[in-house]
Amino acid sequence: MLTYIIRRLLYSVVVLLVASFLIFTFVTVSGDPLSFLKMSPGVSQETIANITERKHLDDPIIVRYGYWLRDAVTDQFGTTIIGERKIMPDIQRVMGHTLQLIIAAELLAITLAISIGVYSALRQYSVFDYLATTFSFLGLATPVFWLALMLQVLFVNVYLWWDIRIFYTANLSGVDPGGGIDFVLDRAQHLALPVIVLSIANIATYSRYMRGAMLEVINSDYVRTARAKGLKERRVIMRHAFRNALIPLTTVVALNFGALIGGVVVTETVFALDGMGFYFINALNSGDPYPVMAWLMIVSTGVIVFNLLADITYGILDPRVRHD
Repeated sequence: MLTYIIRRLLYSVVVLLVASFLIFTFVTVSGDPLSFLKMSPGVSQETIANITERKHLDDPIIVRYGYWLRDAVTDQFGTTIIGERKIMPDIQRVMGHTLQLIIAAELLAITLAISIGVYSALRQYSVFDYLATTFSFLGLATPVFWLALMLQVLFVNVYLWWDIRIFYTANLSGVDPGGGIDFVLDRAQHLALPVIVLSIANIATYSRYMRGAMLEVINSDYVRTARAKGLKERRVIMRHAFRNALIPLTTVVALNFGALIGGVVVTETVFALDGMGFYFINALNSGDPYPVMAWLMIVSTGVIVFNLLADITYGILDPRVRHD
């Protein structure tokens, strides 16, 4: 197992290097990063020349990639074109906000999806199973932006009493969120709707995987053998069936968690959340390629890391799966 992990780590480094070169190349050839400055009458040619020299924009792509890779490793992705503002502090700020949203959404989705999937498999073709299947299809078919907008419309004027709102429809926190428990409650009220939006499709996906895996496991030979030994049904389900049924779901969740870092663009934009997705949209609108490349590298790294974690977890959950 240790040999497999080391080998996969080395493979991941190679994949990450290739991904970094492709990201830099495609973003670089997509346009001139100084075009908006050249069209501005208030910017002198000397300023443009200084930026070109500082960012090595006249050098070949492979040379510019080397300078960018050096900055990414040693200088936290360097600085922006205008203002020479450090990129990494902004990404660290928005990453924390995005992780709050993603972790809350995934915990909700996994908890509900496992419960729905297991119960649907144990009660196959029941009314609950048909309802769960129907709502899963609806969840998968519902556009994220439409659901986000509908929830905003639904809760925009909903109050408990006086001026206390149930959920907020924009931003991460109020003007004066306070501290301690007040801050936590304020943040929860602001993140509730985005968490619901991100959870719906994942609940639908995870529950279908869980149902299918449970149906396959509970009809397997070793589960029938466990029942023949006289074990209680609850022990058979939880110890023999449930653990092995988690394997396909584990892979999907691990890969999806990495992809969600880059997939919250729509949700954060609709709810105006200061997260990774909102940061990416602002970077695109500003025309600065360096924050965009930094964002793409972090998302790529997340996908690779969680892919590795999925494979490792596979071997832990199923003793039959061992990597030598």
